[in-house]
Amino acid sequence: MMSSHILVIFCATAGKNGEELGVDEEQIVLFVYLLFDITNCKVVAVQQHYVKPQPNELSETVLTEDCKQETGLQEETIKNSQPMEHVLDEFDRFLSSKGVHPEHGGKTFCILTDGQAHLRQCLHPEASNKNITLPTYFHKFYDLRKEFKKFYKTDNITNIKAMLDYLGIQEVHSVEYGVRQCQEMASVLHRLVNDGHSFSDPEVINERLEPGICSKTDVVDDETVVRARGLPWQSSDQDIARFFKGLNIAKGGVALCLSPQGRRNGEALVRFDTEEHRDLALKRHKHHIGQRYIEVYKATGKDFVNVAGGTNTEAQAFLSRGGEVIIRMRGLPFTATAQQVLEFFAREPSVNVLDGEEGILFVHYPDGRSTGDAFVMLSSEEEATAALKKHREIMGTRYIEIFKSTTAEVQQVLNRSMDPRNPEPPETTLPPLIAQLPPQAQLPYIPQNLITSGTRRDCIRLRNLPAGAQVTDILTFLGEYSQFIIYQGVHMVYTAQGEPSGEAFIQMDSEESAQLTTLNRSKRQMTFAQKKRIIDVIQCSGEDMNLVLTNGLPTTPAIPQPAAIHAHAPILQRQMITPSNLISAAPTLIPNHTSSLSSLTHASLPLAPLPQPFPATAAFPPTMTAIPAAPRPTYLPQIVYWYPSPPMSPQTLLTHTGPCVLLMRGLPANVTVQDILNFFQGFPEVTPEGIQLQVFPDGRPSGDAIITFLTRPEAERAIAQRGKHTIGQNVIELFMA
Repeated sequence: MMSSHILVIFCATAGKNGEELGVDEEQIVLFVYLLFDITNCKVVAVQQHYVKPQPNELSETVLTEDCKQETGLQEETIKNSQPMEHVLDEFDRFLSSKGVHPEHGGKTFCILTDGQAHLRQCLHPEASNKNITLPTYFHKFYDLRKEFKKFYKTDNITNIKAMLDYLGIQEVHSVEYGVRQCQEMASVLHRLVNDGHSFSDPEVINERLEPGICSKTDVVDDETVVRARGLPWQSSDQDIARFFKGLNIAKGGVALCLSPQGRRNGEALVRFDTEEHRDLALKRHKHHIGQRYIEVYKATGKDFVNVAGGTNTEAQAFLSRGGEVIIRMRGLPFTATAQQVLEFFAREPSVNVLDGEEGILFVHYPDGRSTGDAFVMLSSEEEATAALKKHREIMGTRYIEIFKSTTAEVQQVLNRSMDPRNPEPPETTLPPLIAQLPPQAQLPYIPQNLITSGTRRDCIRLRNLPAGAQVTDILTFLGEYSQFIIYQGVHMVYTAQGEPSGEAFIQMDSEESAQLTTLNRSKRQMTFAQKKRIIDVIQCSGEDMNLVLTNGLPTTPAIPQPAAIHAHAPILQRQMITPSNLISAAPTLIPNHTSSLSSLTHASLPLAPLPQPFPATAAFPPTMTAIPAAPRPTYLPQIVYWYPSPPMSPQTLLTHTGPCVLLMRGLPANVTVQDILNFFQGFPEVTPEGIQLQVFPDGRPSGDAIITFLTRPEAERAIAQRGKHTIGQNVIELFMA
């Protein structure tokens, strides 16, 4: 039934207005509304409010020059006005006083605006950012441009002036900017009503994202999908829907993208109801979630289906239960049961898993092995908030990661885990590291001083290894805990003669991972060459690693290094090689201890001499092979170590050069990981796990940080775009490590 009144609304922001309204994320500073009686075809009342925006710490001024020129508003007028909450309260009282408030028995009305931006791009996003709940009457409106085109059957209408010209109506010049816009819209509205136009089927603004399931066979329009980049790693689908507040996202239309390792990569594909809403979404390019700006680009329907589409019947049955929120659990014991998951959440009284055990979905590989992931269905946002408090709590001997998830993520994880081409190897039959090594120029290079540094105990030391043990043997021994090894994180230790020392150092992705691995694998047996040996596993730090590798002596190079060597590396660095090539290459790479040191050049000597004579009374560690007393060189060569990476497919290594490390220098003493994340906003590869703040031996911050990127091009882009920028008053320098 057609409403008896139309409420014309007009907004202006502190930034751009007109056709660019809302593109610069500036706040509303002018809110004008006019009540029009359709039955009697007349204006009832008009009200104008100046709106005080929230203060911006980066700017002393409120209005931009664009705003002042377009609207004629004055800085002091806006600074002395009321905030948005008060203006909306005044608006609500206005409706009651005019007898059209829907909750007070008033007559029916519907909102009308010139175009989509006033409500979709300004009012709804700003209310969401300020945690203001808008009344339901703000979720329906008429677009005057569309109504005009539909009735008069013309397409050349882009603004109010074009409508006035088409109808031959004079513009209004004698009143203020916002009031003038509303009165001109009222003139067009008056003509439409007199000419017989009937207002029906208003536009609808969705209040929240509705769940939905996408199938691999679905056809998605290419003109309705965008890709959002730079999202905080903990973002849920509701967080992304909140970023696009005011625009209608299709059911289940948010698909969080995962990396090859199954972790979120800071990207999402978003599917909208129409092309018009997709185009409005593109105008939010570089708008913010918190302190991070989000990049928005066009994507295709195929992109969305590839990420969100599923064929797994188990996932379809789980998602059809209709819970409001899905929780993802990572790092579960591989033997975890549904009852243990229920008991885990039962310790939080306000969390009840929907449908009990039926509301839990475990993820498995094709052979039935557990991946350590599970999805849990909850009935409300409040329960989800309580469940998230259990993030990193312990189940058995493992800490559990908990995140809000999405229907698309469930499908994506299930699709990958059940794909027979999944690269995850069985625990007992690990394949060779790399079938064929690519050219050495393409291999990643990590300086030793970046590996053996830091006091974080995120490394483990393996002792008593068999002499012929390879990296694959170590990964087999570690079993499920090998998943926590970082890229290129396995370091085999060799003596000065190139013989295996029986030790290895392994870098894990966190201190918790190193602790769990130590607790569960220390004093366990390694089977090698049909013999069993007890392996010591010790939690340690990068500095502990360095002390063993250098025998506790200073590591400053005594003589200049060749140009190919990193300027700060105390040990000659080598590019990654496979363990199978290591022993056969040793005679040519490692000089014999009986050779005269003076006869060796840098071309033939891959070891940097120590800066001081080795004390005659010094003893070698138990796992090191001592050099015979005669002949003995003046300087003792340091231990050589190699760092091949955990197993990966050759295609992955050839396609991507792997993680790339940046050195960040000049940081303030009180800098935090969040400060660095803010500094690298727009670079989704920078995650909290990839940031290592460096400290001096006494624990004081050194002003340096190590940042790990997944790809070299992204690291190079960071240097180009963020180098010489500031954190606080400090100018930050970025170097490729």
